[in-house]
This record gives sequence, structure tokens and C-alpha cells, in this order.
Amino acid sequence: MTELETAPTGTSAPEIEVEVDPTEVGLDPDRLARIEHHFQKYVDDGRLPGFMTVIARENKVAHIGIGGHRDVEAGLPVTQDTLWRIYSMTKPITAVVAMTLWEEGAFELNDPVHRYIPSFRDCTVWRGGTALRPITEPTMEPMRMWHLFTHTSGLSYGFHHAHPVDTLYREAGFEWGMPPEKDLAGVCDLYASLPLLFQPGSEWNYSVSLDVLGRVIEVLTGTTLDRAFEERLFKPLGMTRTAFQAPEDDLDRLAALYTPAPGTGLARRNDQMGNPITMVPRVLNGGGGLCSTAHDYQRFASMLLNGGELDGVRILGPRTVRMMGSNWLPGNADLETFPGRPLFAETTFSGIGFGLGMSVMIDPVATHTGGSIGEFSWGGAASTVFWVDPSERMTAMFFTQLLPSSTHPLRSQFHQMIHQAIVDG
Repeated sequence: MTELETAPTGTSAPEIEVEVDPTEVGLDPDRLARIEHHFQKYVDDGRLPGFMTVIARENKVAHIGIGGHRDVEAGLPVTQDTLWRIYSMTKPITAVVAMTLWEEGAFELNDPVHRYIPSFRDCTVWRGGTALRPITEPTMEPMRMWHLFTHTSGLSYGFHHAHPVDTLYREAGFEWGMPPEKDLAGVCDLYASLPLLFQPGSEWNYSVSLDVLGRVIEVLTGTTLDRAFEERLFKPLGMTRTAFQAPEDDLDRLAALYTPAPGTGLARRNDQMGNPITMVPRVLNGGGGLCSTAHDYQRFASMLLNGGELDGVRILGPRTVRMMGSNWLPGNADLETFPGRPLFAETTFSGIGFGLGMSVMIDPVATHTGGSIGEFSWGGAASTVFWVDPSERMTAMFFTQLLPSSTHPLRSQFHQMIHQAIVDG
């Protein structure tokens, strides 16, 4: 691996700032204040260490809410330049960088994955048996590029604990970590050697698909994933504090990671899982390896809201962004009804379809939280989340560091409280 690209050090991190009075963009300040009041209760009773919310409309930040601490033990409060582990909010970044290559004709979405990673040529599919003695069959059709974007590849995650294939992932070294002494190329070859859960394209399962897509990016660009991210997205967009490793000079701004204590549910510091972001990773994990700031991720979300362009810099074409935010599940099905396994994912299932790297709202009533048709989003394992709502010309982000994201209904509550603050119709 070449030297890891990290965020620049020795300079102050840009802070995100309120750019417009909420009333000028159809938001009620008093109703917005309800959001922080609500989540402060989680902080006050010890369930959350701290949080930050950012709400923007018409690409202008209208509201920032902050509460609690980025490091409870050190007494350090959340600040506008706090550095967060974004885990699976890395996935939309990987998808966007891949689509910059698609726009250049580097691949087609129907291309077989084995054209770029040969070990995927001879994939097998689980038919029965046990983890010790699996019964498999060949794939009827190859895994294709669009299957990676949409989690319809047949790949899985070791942490699902729902199928013998998941057991095989754990036995191979995949759960909340990676096998030792392997880089991204080696990890993907190991994924390819494990049985798929189903024939590619036939079902949906939250998986390592975007990690594999990250390796395709490396193959197509001839460089490492961190450099591809830097050259194609971070540097052009001014995302100066987003990287696979938190630099030493920024560690004082890095939020600590917490998990709920058994029995009490109170947030308890977890340095064993939190400290790896401070080290050079063996595997550049396009499915969940980045840390970032509110400033940086807001620029990413604003670019998507603005049809692929921000401040005169175009990352993607508008039609490409619309395609990414369209539902790719056959028959316009949602994740609840499309064949698959409604296990854990960084999204709900009813009323939610799936696009290229992100979930897509197709029926707001079915979600029971409001919202707009065509709103796309994704979240991270430490309870972070972002939304882009083209209909309302709005973006919203929630940051904290509580793992896993299923601990509290933070996302659904955040979602409904954002929409109650919209007062312009």
C-alpha cells in the first residue's frame, strides 16, 4: 500500500456556520429548538455522550444544534469542528466516487464484477447444509456492478448472525474487524471464496458490497482508495478533514466512541473499538472506514442536493445524481416486500427502496415518519445519519458516537422533528 492519504495537519479545521435565518427558508426557529431539547434528554440521563445536528435548506445552513460532550471523561464538549467516525456513511462517498468513473466510461453498471476482480468469476451460491459442510451451486448469472451498489450481490456481513454464511464470514475473520495481514485486494478475494447468500440480483441483503466496490475503484484508477477519494472528491469539494485515519494533530477534536452498558443502557466509553481510527488501516474500507466533520459532510450532502455541483465545482452530472437517488429494486418494491432478509441495516424497510449506494423513500406514509418521495439517505454504525430531500431542497445530518445505531430510535425521531419545523407549506 502506498502512503495513506490523511487530512492535512497543522492548520485549524474549518467550522460549519449558520448561513441564513431559518425563517428565510421556511423553518420555524422555535420548532427547531425542540430538536435539541429532545436529544438533550438523552444526554442528561446518560444514554448519549453528546450530539450535533445540522439542517440546511436551499444549500444554506439554517440551524446547528449541539449538546453534551465529544469526550465525557475529559469534559470536552461537542464543538462545530468535532471529528466523528462516520462508519457506513462512507458508503455513499464510495458510490459517488465510483459514479465519477462511470461517467467517464470506465465501466458499465451491467458489467460483471469479475472483469475487474477476477476472483469473483467462480462464485458459488449457498443451497443448504451447515457452516461446516455447506452445499453450494454455481451462479446462474455473474455478479454485476449494479448489484454492488444496491446490496443485491449476495454478499453478507459477519455481524448479522442470521445464516450459516454469516458464520463463514466470522470464521474467515470478518465481524467487527478484518483478517490479519490482508489489504483490500486480499480481503475481496476472500469474500469471493465464500458462498453467496443468493443468486445475484434476486434478493437484498445489507453487505460488504461497497467494500468490494472500493476495490473496483482501485483497479480502475490504478491507485489506492484513499488517493482516489482525495483526487476525485475530497480535494475538489474542500472536504479537508475526511480521511481513513484521524491525524495526530486532530486527535483533540476526535469524539470518543461509546456503547450502551449492559443492564443500564448508559453510554460507556469503548476505546477498543474507538481507537483504530487513529491508526493506519490495513484495509481501506469503502463500506465504513472514514472519519469526517459536519463541515465536510455538509459539503458532500449539499453537492448531492445541488445535482452534483457545489461552488462552481461539478463532481457528477444532475442525471447521474437523479439515477443514484432512484429506486433500483425491481417493480419499485420497498425493502420490506422485495425478496430478501429484513435484518439489521442502516435504514428502515417499509416504504424505503434502494438506489445506488443509498436508501430512497418511495412511500412516506409507510415509513410513519413523514418525508418526501425521492428523499435519499444513509447512516453509520455509531448512530450518525444524513438525509437529502430534493423536494424540500433540504439536507439534514445527525452526529453522535454511540454504537450500535439500533440502540435508540434517534433517526426516526430526528426525521419527524425536522419535518414538524417546516412551516412554508
